[in-house]
Amino acid sequence: MAIGNHSAVTKFFLVGLSQYPELQLSLFVLCLIMYLIILLGNSLLIIISIQDSHLHTPMYFFLGNLSFLDICYTSSSIPQMLITFRSERKSVSFIGCALQMVVSLGLGSTECVLLAVMAYDRYVAICNPLRYPIVMNRILCVHMASWSWIIGCLNSLVQTSLTMVLPFCGNNVIDHITCEILALLKLICSDITINVFIMTVTSTVLLMIPLLLIFISYVFILSSTLRINSAEGRKKAFLTCSAHLTVVILFYGSALFMYMKPKSTDTKTSDEIIGLSYGVVTPMLNPIIYSLSNKEVKEAVMKVLSRYLHLWKI
Repeated sequence: MAIGNHSAVTKFFLVGLSQYPELQLSLFVLCLIMYLIILLGNSLLIIISIQDSHLHTPMYFFLGNLSFLDICYTSSSIPQMLITFRSERKSVSFIGCALQMVVSLGLGSTECVLLAVMAYDRYVAICNPLRYPIVMNRILCVHMASWSWIIGCLNSLVQTSLTMVLPFCGNNVIDHITCEILALLKLICSDITINVFIMTVTSTVLLMIPLLLIFISYVFILSSTLRINSAEGRKKAFLTCSAHLTVVILFYGSALFMYMKPKSTDTKTSDEIIGLSYGVVTPMLNPIIYSLSNKEVKEAVMKVLSRYLHLWKI
């Protein structure tokens, strides 16, 4: 598979989890089912947030952004993953690998910032409910969402460019199921000190700082919630935040394990499983979590489904 020591790399071979050939079909079916759930669930959330006027609020505007992000993120990696699981030649072109990395890294970075923005939205809604419509106005919401996308894309462009211009010296076997930046850095045959430094800085900025802001937001949210006199009011506040908090734990748990743990030269099976969870399981669970814990979403889903079923019968 490897080319000569100093020849240019034109394609990469993805060999992640290939040491388990008996699992390839099962992984293909499992990932395909999860991908279809991701497309259906997140598309449905976007549709209802647009069509139902009761959901034209900042919370659902950001949730629509998150759903669109999850569709794009998984579409950049899962189709290639499915092909890899069923193909004898598990290869991807150099440009295809670079595109997959820039999209997945950019959208992953965007989600870090977007989840912090959503936490701030919940903080204002619960801690300052009377000022909520004024503070979280449409212009601010658009700016916050736009900057989340811009920051994520800029981070991805910088890191991908710095990685793909370095020499691979014929090393083209990626011990991972996708073109993931950490796996690619292990193939580079020149000094990667700058790359590691930039990745450490951006991981701190885009993982730890948003996580700290989310933690601070929820400290204030918890304090305000406990001061609510009615049990019904406290229950509603907890339900409103529980979905977002669950998504944060799932996303940041996987991301911190992948990007903040000590780096090793070998890719462990646990790393690939966590990568699969980070890239497939979490986006699949997002719409399910928000639907199960949110009465407004469930009612809007029933309205949309009944409307389409009625039109189909006609």
